[in-house]
Amino acid sequence: MISIESVLLVIIGVLLFELIVFVHEFGHFITAKKSGVKVNEFALGMGPKIIKFQKGETLYSLRLFPIGGFCAMEGEDSDSTDERAFGNKAVWKRMIIVVAGAVMNLLLGFVLMMITLAPTERFVSNKIALFMKNAPSSKVLQVGDEIQAINGYHFSTSMDFSFALATAKSNELSFDVKRDGQYLHFDSVKFGTVEKDGKEIIQLDFQVEGINNNFGVLISQSFLSTVSTVRMVWASLGGLVTGQFGFNEVAGPIGMTSAISQVASEGLKSSFWDALHNIVYVMTIITVNLGVVNLLPLPALDGGRLVFLIIEAIRRKPVKPEHEGMIHAVGMVALLIFMVVISINDVIRLFS
Repeated sequence: MISIESVLLVIIGVLLFELIVFVHEFGHFITAKKSGVKVNEFALGMGPKIIKFQKGETLYSLRLFPIGGFCAMEGEDSDSTDERAFGNKAVWKRMIIVVAGAVMNLLLGFVLMMITLAPTERFVSNKIALFMKNAPSSKVLQVGDEIQAINGYHFSTSMDFSFALATAKSNELSFDVKRDGQYLHFDSVKFGTVEKDGKEIIQLDFQVEGINNNFGVLISQSFLSTVSTVRMVWASLGGLVTGQFGFNEVAGPIGMTSAISQVASEGLKSSFWDALHNIVYVMTIITVNLGVVNLLPLPALDGGRLVFLIIEAIRRKPVKPEHEGMIHAVGMVALLIFMVVISINDVIRLFS
């Protein structure tokens, strides 16, 4: 039987996802307005309109399916003689409008990160405090060592720690540490492993010093954790390109929904607030992902549009709209096909 708490968490999850979309599109909307660009419609959701109203020159609408949104600007994808059209504004203004959505997603990620980290009593530092009994790594590392990088991956937060360990190919890791003012590199630091879900997981055999939480620490740790998330997304994308990660490890909307459901269920085992905390944390990762991926220099994405604006700034004349439109159209088709394939893979993974 489905509990009231579960239903409420689903509603909260949908609202948070729509918040992510709203913040992204609002970034485009507010910078367009401030730059004097005419905005024809600002929509939240896709599909048929269920609520709409006109205010000034802009139609505001809420649509049936909570899976996206858009900010339709005059002359964004076609020629327009309107002096307030997107294409008739200075190139630097158009650059700001294009990147504003992604920037707003990253700012939202920072705010949500603060919310998730606020209850934390102590944060992880990079200084080794003690070793477990018979710890293999103690043969190389020492108490007081300040960890700088693991397997070349820079260390700032516990998230960096987790990502470096999760992507390690063996239980022998390279460490860069600061010891007595000197920077040292060790190629083979051995750790024990434990088996979990059929996989060998590296078992840490030391503890690091804690950092007591206060408002200043919360701000700095939230910023560092947001930066760590951005770096993790970039590293993951790089891992897909190099083959370090397989296609099966990519998740689309269905996979993300499944992940949110799983973390919510896990949290409900202890309390409703733990489940809510887990959902907010996953949404933090999603909004940062959206911000980073949207800036990739690919057609149909904000980053692809930014590339054309950079070319225009260098050439001092725009690429022909029909050429740019064709490239974005091809990119959109490729993106939709990619999303369909990922969604099919998500469904297969759900049943397997």
